[in-house]
Amino acid sequence: MKSKILVIDDEESTRVTFKFFLTNEGHEVLTAEGYTSALEIISNTDLDLILADIILGDRTGIDILQEVKKRDMLCPVIMITGEPNLETATNAVRLGAFDYLPKPVQKEILLRATNHALHHKALVDEKIRIKSEKERYRRNLDSIFRSVKDAIVTVDEELHVIEANQATHHICGILPLEIIGKEFIEVSSQCNKSCRNVLKETLNTKNTIKDYRVECKHKDRPGQVVLLTSSPLLDQDNRFMGAVLVIRDVTKLTNLERELRERHQFHNIIGKSRKMQEIYRLLENLAETDTTTLITGESGTGKELVAKALHYEGVGAAKPLVSVNCSALSENLLESELFGHVQGAFTGAVKDKVGRFQMADGGTIFLDEIGDISPRIQLKLLRFIQEKEFERVGDSHPIKVDVREIAATNRDLQEKVRLGEFREDLYYRLKVIEIALPPLRERSEDIPLLVDHFCDLFNKKFKKTINGVSNEVLNTFMNYPWPGNVRQLEHTIEHAFVVCPDRAIMAEHLPSEIREYSRITSHVSVKRQVNEPQEILRALNKTDWNKAKAARLLGISRRTIYRKIAQYNLLKHTL
Repeated sequence: MKSKILVIDDEESTRVTFKFFLTNEGHEVLTAEGYTSALEIISNTDLDLILADIILGDRTGIDILQEVKKRDMLCPVIMITGEPNLETATNAVRLGAFDYLPKPVQKEILLRATNHALHHKALVDEKIRIKSEKERYRRNLDSIFRSVKDAIVTVDEELHVIEANQATHHICGILPLEIIGKEFIEVSSQCNKSCRNVLKETLNTKNTIKDYRVECKHKDRPGQVVLLTSSPLLDQDNRFMGAVLVIRDVTKLTNLERELRERHQFHNIIGKSRKMQEIYRLLENLAETDTTTLITGESGTGKELVAKALHYEGVGAAKPLVSVNCSALSENLLESELFGHVQGAFTGAVKDKVGRFQMADGGTIFLDEIGDISPRIQLKLLRFIQEKEFERVGDSHPIKVDVREIAATNRDLQEKVRLGEFREDLYYRLKVIEIALPPLRERSEDIPLLVDHFCDLFNKKFKKTINGVSNEVLNTFMNYPWPGNVRQLEHTIEHAFVVCPDRAIMAEHLPSEIREYSRITSHVSVKRQVNEPQEILRALNKTDWNKAKAARLLGISRRTIYRKIAQYNLLKHTL
């Protein structure tokens, strides 16, 4: 490798001779006749070696040597003198000269000293490079340690802490400087010390323990959950020297997973199906509003549960939720029940009565079976929704209240509007937001969840330890059309709990109509392969051509049975 060498001597012959010898060896040689010119070269050139005469006019080579040391230059300096003596040599070496050569300097001695000095310079450069590389590596490692959000702790084979990063403080509540050098077993008394057990396992087996999830049970960090990964710590020669522990805080992730698991249930509404997930999201979106809402769906689909969820998730959760079954009362009684009455308003009105709207002030009123109310009640309800005030029966003084209206029906209100049985303006006032609950047969994947839920419920109620239902029963449940929906399923399981003496509900514990349905559909499914039109016609004749009942007997939808009748051109009483 080509080196840069500076030769400083006030004798031109020495400069020329040294340059000739060293250039022939492949080096780049610069020359200076005195201190000032030498200093200019030193200031502007990165040198590998300096050869300096001790006598340089009014200055000396010692001055050059001192300037090199002052500037922290790493290049060695070889002193040359025409008047060698012990004192001069001693001073030169004491001040840091690499070598000392007396004149005249022979070629072999010059080259040998030069090669020796350049080799030394190469070793110094390599040492500095390695040191710089290590420092850069250390700084990078420190940056990584500071940057990562995971806590990182390294220990030796005796479980003494070698290093720990700042995240250790955030996750474990321990300052790194306080634990370095200490035995890990002494590090914390605030948690369950699961980290120590994982580290000891790695130290004992020299194996990696990956993603070990634990709850810290830390006194100051309740509910904190971490993932622990412990790996062997190896030196540059791949020798085992301890273990490195990475602690990742997954508390938020764990809570999210728990929340997702709990999404199978929302305010006692059970279901993981896509349709139920959409309903959960809609209920959450409605939580911060008091929008009038219409809940539709077949009987037994859980409309009252949805109404409760809307209320208790809403802004008025602390206020009353008042429910009224509109189909259970006559027109006059319903009017009095909703709006109240004054004493003497009608026969039997012996005292004033507060109506349900007034009772619900600040909260929610749930009007169940809204499709059954009379035209007169429809009109009064419309006026209330528009004006937020009403008059009690027999009174002319308006009462103003702040109530959120939630209505529910299993009727087709749009069809009732078309037939003139329900006011169109009221329909659209109620249907600001519609929540359409699917029948159970359209979300059969929720049936196992519902079965488990009701089994838990009735085990507590009846103080039994029934583990669940048999596979045969579950298959029956999955294929049954459930005209009564979730409510029918609940009653079915309650019936089974009453009659079941064992640890599992079997087919014989089910109500007779479900057992019969299972038997018929099994028979039909075999026969259907032979003569489907005849089986459909038999079911229709058996139910006096009630297509909904026939469809249930056959285990198919009403739409399917209409399609099959048209497909096979079936006529009544043709079998």
